[in-house]
Amino acid sequence: MTKENNIILDTVQIDQKIKRIAYQIYESNSDEKEVVIAGITGNGYIFAEKLVKVLSEISELKLTICLVNINKKNSLDIVTTTLAEDDYKNKSLVLVDDVLSSGNTLIYGVKHFLEVPLKRFKTAVLVNRNHKKYPVKADFKGVSLSTSIKEHVQIDFLEDESVAYLL
Repeated sequence: MTKENNIILDTVQIDQKIKRIAYQIYESNSDEKEVVIAGITGNGYIFAEKLVKVLSEISELKLTICLVNINKKNSLDIVTTTLAEDDYKNKSLVLVDDVLSSGNTLIYGVKHFLEVPLKRFKTAVLVNRNHKKYPVKADFKGVSLSTSIKEHVQIDFLEDESVAYLL
């Protein structure tokens, strides 16, 4: 099978999911002045940038984006961010990744932010695969898939198109 035969979401569908998730984030934070959008290294950060773009178009929220550096091959490595703790302390924060599979990456991202008091903490993913080995969930998700453990979801965020594949 080719990638084209395994498309889960095309560009239009991904854009629709991003817009819907952005509205959900806004509704969840309508009483806030500022929201921190924390994107996990790689596609999580690209997804976070796209959410921030839509959120800035639909809301008056002050948005702060940050990169969350997690070693996806060794999640026990130290997690770092591009913001100092004081920049997100006592604020509403949304941790963003492209795919939630085992929950490994997301749970270590959550752990990092739990060491600082937050006003509100939510998670957002574009694709939820439902293969969690940790008790972590996506508060905002584009699509949920029941896949086999051997299947893989790949999301390509390109200049003028985005596509999600099941491989």
